Amino acid sequence: MSLARAIETGDLAELPSRRDEDWRWTDLRGLIRALPRPSPVRMERLIVPAGETRRIDLAFVSAHAGAHVSRIAIEIGEAARLMLSERYEGAADSFAEVDLQITVGRGAALHRMVVAADSEDAVSVSRADIVLGPAARLVQTVLTTGAKRQRLETRVSHPGAGASVRLDGLYLLEGRRHADITTVVTHSGIDGVTDQMVKGVVRDQARGVFQGRIVVSPGADKTDARMGHHALILSDRAEVDAKPELEIYADDVVCAHGNTVGALDEEALFYARQRGIPDAQARAMLMEAFVGEVADRIEDVGARAAAHAWVAAQLGVAA
Repeated sequence: MSLARAIETGDLAELPSRRDEDWRWTDLRGLIRALPRPSPVRMERLIVPAGETRRIDLAFVSAHAGAHVSRIAIEIGEAARLMLSERYEGAADSFAEVDLQITVGRGAALHRMVVAADSEDAVSVSRADIVLGPAARLVQTVLTTGAKRQRLETRVSHPGAGASVRLDGLYLLEGRRHADITTVVTHSGIDGVTDQMVKGVVRDQARGVFQGRIVVSPGADKTDARMGHHALILSDRAEVDAKPELEIYADDVVCAHGNTVGALDEEALFYARQRGIPDAQARAMLMEAFVGEVADRIEDVGARAAAHAWVAAQLGVAA
């Protein structure tokens, strides 16, 4: 079941619902009562030849109310390098799903930056299925302000074999916006690394969802996998639902996960006020310091600067 399937068939029973464990906090069937006539399915295939370095910018724009499905296949050749930039902009009353199938060849690298800037009345789903080759590298950062319902899902097939994955994310939500960052990394072979950090801030009646699962399959010894999710809740009616999971079926592994949800440090706010900093500015500064660690981890200088500027713009502080 998926939003794409429901759009293509017109059958609302194809929508995922809270009865589906992986969708229980992002119920689409209970939200959507009717779907408009779908636009033609967009399908593309992109190839990065072996040994080459490329940049690809993808913009998924639903400029008007409607139902839209896009399917993109990307093949990154051996020892190639791709900087992939994705931007999602869903208009009010739009319904959109993007499905990406990405293969990363032996010794290749994918740096993926996702910025989701959907309308507060849009419904948006993005799913990326990424298959890594030996010694491949995936570095991903997701930035989102949410939507009426939004899910940004990444599933990685990790071969071990010296390959490495970093999956970072940042959500800043207000009003009634909803964002769901879901990731699944399945280690199938020896000697693989996964490192994940997701942070979020929610206020008003917004809802943030983080679901992260790392599976270490039988035989995937010497796996090093770490996951952290940390969020701030700034109002009584805001909500954060988090489900970090480790499934370990191998020996000789180093795996850990952490999850914290709290409020701004009142002592730090007090000291800021004592130094003459207005309350709103002090709060914005503390939030920027809290989430800035995610942006700091971006390796590409230009992308890192853009991420910091995005944070500053959302929080209303000087970049």
